[in-house]
Amino acid sequence: MADDTNTSANGRTVYHANRHAHPVKVAAAGVDVSYGDKQALHGVTLDIPDRAVTAFIGPSGCGKSTFLRCINRMNDTIETARVSGSITIDGEEVNDRGVDPVILRARVGMVFQKPNPFPKSIYDNVAYGPRIHGLSNSRDELDSIVENSLKKAGLWAEVSDRLHTPGTALSGGQQQRLVIARAIAVNPEVILMDEPCSALDPIATAKIEELIDELRENYCLIIVTHSMAQAARVSQMTAFFHLGHLVEYGPTEEIFTNPTDRRTQDYITGRFG
Repeated sequence: MADDTNTSANGRTVYHANRHAHPVKVAAAGVDVSYGDKQALHGVTLDIPDRAVTAFIGPSGCGKSTFLRCINRMNDTIETARVSGSITIDGEEVNDRGVDPVILRARVGMVFQKPNPFPKSIYDNVAYGPRIHGLSNSRDELDSIVENSLKKAGLWAEVSDRLHTPGTALSGGQQQRLVIARAIAVNPEVILMDEPCSALDPIATAKIEELIDELRENYCLIIVTHSMAQAARVSQMTAFFHLGHLVEYGPTEEIFTNPTDRRTQDYITGRFG
């Protein structure tokens, strides 16, 4: 894989996979996170490109999910959490007091480890966000949003004749694609995925990975995964976290074939983790 490089506005170099120069979408500088007396992240700084998949890897408890939750301020829901440093999306600081977390979370969709459809119909799961954010002016518009979102999530062909049946009645893999459709329906710019395949079987996992590859044409995707094979398959950029520190970040192929830090090499080769 040949990669171009570019320099962001803050002077940091960002790698762009497959010769397509993508601008920086999410930029973090000096991000620290503490839960009470325990510091979970130490000075994380990195730039994440648009229209690409960035994978966060590292052993359990290393801070990768904590950092992911900083991007859409999910840590706000944890009383003991304290976040400092800067995180911007298209240059806008997400932690500014004037930023409404509800609006932010529409811009930054989230897919969790365990599929979590609402106890509603398939249709109402996808229509929920557009309804509360006022994204449609008529039932026809809403129908179109639901159909297009399900198509983008690769689920329309499987559920188009049963839209008013419960989303919870779908298989695990279908539920996860429904959750992705629900996130897409509010026109996000960034999609966060926290181990989205860990509860799925290999066939469902392959479908989600195929979907991730398709979605990167239109979104900035950031995925936390415990599977290095998955990171290698789906991502263009990889960040390795260890003990709350960002150890190494770069093009996935380079991280996996020629890491510069011994800790990265030891993790990838299975010496610890």
